[in-house]
Amino acid sequence: MSLDACARLVEKGDPDRFLATMSANPEARDRLWPLYAYNLEIARAPWASREPMIAEMRLQWWVDTLDAIAAGKSHHAHEVAGPLSTLIQERGLDAGALRAMAEARFWDVWQEPFADTPALLAYLDATSGNLMMEAARALGADARSEPAIRDLALASGIASWLRAVPVLVARGRYPLPADSEPVDLARRGMEALARARRARATVPRAAAPAMLAAWQAGPTLRAALHAPEKVWTGLPVPAEFTRRGALVLRSMTGLW
Repeated sequence: MSLDACARLVEKGDPDRFLATMSANPEARDRLWPLYAYNLEIARAPWASREPMIAEMRLQWWVDTLDAIAAGKSHHAHEVAGPLSTLIQERGLDAGALRAMAEARFWDVWQEPFADTPALLAYLDATSGNLMMEAARALGADARSEPAIRDLALASGIASWLRAVPVLVARGRYPLPADSEPVDLARRGMEALARARRARATVPRAAAPAMLAAWQAGPTLRAALHAPEKVWTGLPVPAEFTRRGALVLRSMTGLW
């Protein structure tokens, strides 16, 4: 599958991340499309069938595929795994971290609640955290940048999770653990966002396009802090002009 086709998958299935990526230069975009297409594939897998075992099989295929890629085997015949395996090999990405993203998604298959807040945060780090870290690594980030990247990814992950609560509840899931309220999670997200921004200098400017995926984290978290009860019914969405204007400003300044 071509990189253009990966981009079309992201455009259709993850339009906000697509917009953020389109603000990057063509070379950076080509490194991000396979990662974001892969993320979309594993995010959809738990919901692709009403039979939990079939959903688990889809995820297990990705777990096994990442193991094979880590062992040096290519998967060029697969529409997403092919470009992903090429990217991993060319940019020295951590196939184990990408594998952990698929493993974490097994939670989405079943209807068990998270045991506690640390379990939810671990899930968000395995999904949002690993995705942003490998995206940034593909653009030149290294271990020095990791604390800031994971903090920003945590803020973004919490924001996205809070926004998804009504949909998850409608699908029979228990998105928030019993020991956590929306306002507590929103506060954790804002603290993580502040830490990431204080450490912005540790992230190379070339990796900024990967960080732009978090462009809506701040407004979403502030909305949840202001009106936490709306997390259950749907947080307000800023006007399209406001959203896109914020993205343009961040992409121009690099001040994610």
